[in-house]
Amino acid sequence: MLKIIKTHLSRINVLVIILLLVIHFVLKESNFFFSLLYYTFPLPIIIIAVVLFSLFLRKRIRNYNLILALILLVIWLGRSFKINVSEDIKETDMEVVFWNATHKREFKHVFDEVGNTPDVIVLVEYHAEELDEAKLNYHNSFFYWHSESEIGIFSKTPIEIKGIFTADDGTVVINFMTNNVNFYAVDVASSMHVYRKQQLEFVTESIITSEDTILIGDFNTPLESKFLNEIKINFNQVLNEKGNRLNVTQQQRDIRDMAGVNKMPLSLLFLTSINKEHVLTLNPR
Repeated sequence: MLKIIKTHLSRINVLVIILLLVIHFVLKESNFFFSLLYYTFPLPIIIIAVVLFSLFLRKRIRNYNLILALILLVIWLGRSFKINVSEDIKETDMEVVFWNATHKREFKHVFDEVGNTPDVIVLVEYHAEELDEAKLNYHNSFFYWHSESEIGIFSKTPIEIKGIFTADDGTVVINFMTNNVNFYAVDVASSMHVYRKQQLEFVTESIITSEDTILIGDFNTPLESKFLNEIKINFNQVLNEKGNRLNVTQQQRDIRDMAGVNKMPLSLLFLTSINKEHVLTLNPR
């Protein structure tokens, strides 16, 4: 078997690479099955596969593989790495933090990590095990927890829940107002059995774009997904506008958390990150 593979390795190399490139650049999310392949094989995985094949190929073919890997690396970095000039943070700016709590982190962990008390915090996959303690420690602030969706909200100003939208697959959108800004907190269910197109259509249908609107959440979808195009039309993606980092949260799975700010009213001043979560500071009009 190994002898047969070694004999036909060059052909296997070409066929596998062509298949991966067709999945990523041509088929993409044309249907549910291809979308699963597209999410499973992001460019970093394809680059690694090309380089690994090159280790077992003859020199001439190896060079072709390495050149292709370099081209793909440039494409990936062009998509994913954003550099912007840092701007000063003002006292009047609003700091917003988003975290996927992964069923174990609490608001206190956000405060410790950030080193201060943000104006607004949104947690998804939040079990609220120490919520009562947080309310006692920050009795002048405001908290909200939606137990069914496991979304938690903290704010220094009162929180007004304007709407809660839940899809059959578990995707949730919570619309709330605080500090005179309209928020949509989103948690797209991570499921291998539901087409992302349906989930993101539900999200976009739940959102009414208006001035002073922030869309923030875990979309469980690659940022280049065509199903995010309608959102991108109405919102600036934070990392693209003011980020200085790879626009990726988990490169091996190509999953991204995303914060969007409506293009009309807000000027983004600062964005950093806590591991794979976002902190952004906004300067209201």
